[in-house]
Amino acid sequence: MASNVKEAAKYTDLTPAAPLSKADLNKMTWRSLQLQSAFNYERMQAAGWLWGILPGLEKIHTNKEDLAISMSHNMDFFNTHPYLVTFVMGIVLSLEQQKADIATIRSVRVAAMGPLGGIGDALFWYTFMPIVAGITATMAIDGSLVGPILYFVIAFGVQMVLRFWLMSWSYKLGSNAIGILTKNAKEFTRSASILGVFIIGAMVVTFGGTTTRIWIPNGDNPINLQGQLDTIFPKMLPFAITMLCYWLIKKKNFTPVKVILVLLVIGIVGAIFGVWAGDYTPLVDWYTVPAA
Repeated sequence: MASNVKEAAKYTDLTPAAPLSKADLNKMTWRSLQLQSAFNYERMQAAGWLWGILPGLEKIHTNKEDLAISMSHNMDFFNTHPYLVTFVMGIVLSLEQQKADIATIRSVRVAAMGPLGGIGDALFWYTFMPIVAGITATMAIDGSLVGPILYFVIAFGVQMVLRFWLMSWSYKLGSNAIGILTKNAKEFTRSASILGVFIIGAMVVTFGGTTTRIWIPNGDNPINLQGQLDTIFPKMLPFAITMLCYWLIKKKNFTPVKVILVLLVIGIVGAIFGVWAGDYTPLVDWYTVPAA
């Protein structure tokens, strides 16, 4: 019964509200940073979503019953990329301001949040963030304090510029913004994913330092296994470990924590039995190289 009442609910005051000011939009953009503060597995980001757009809804719906209805349907399941959420906010607020049909607002919200999740993951988690982290981590490893500071400035700065711009742009365009963004979403996502894979490959070569200390007996000329691997495929071991992680996550549905535990076991066992190179005394000495 409650669900039917909720579906049948309509706004009482259908007069379009006054446009929201730039200050209102900016306030809600800052609030969007708390999108996942009340994340849960029933409605995902819904509570943070409602908290973010609440100042706008309060200005649009002066009728308290309409405000309650709006808050209720804006607590529906919601999940999208946090950096791009203001795009959806702007569209929904534009429809709310025009007092659009509630079913329409719901449909638009769902239609916008889905593609943004894939686009955001490919653009940020798989491409932008690894690039920034790779550059600044190198600086930090070299002992520069600028590295972590620069990482924060770039990562936070870019997302905030994007949040503010998307809020303003999508609010002005309304529902038309969905068609503009999703027109080439598939190609855009694929391109960003390819770039992300390229960056990951470059990071494996740059930061992959796993080597083996195994020597193969061969009379007076023992064979350095690591040297042989390098002649066949430089950085073969780091590449193999990377592909193992990919296989575990993609094919075996391992969580990142489980993958970390697997790598930890491989590292410890390999160190005990002298498989990996390092400054330690292994339990097994695969081959002692004769002194020159």
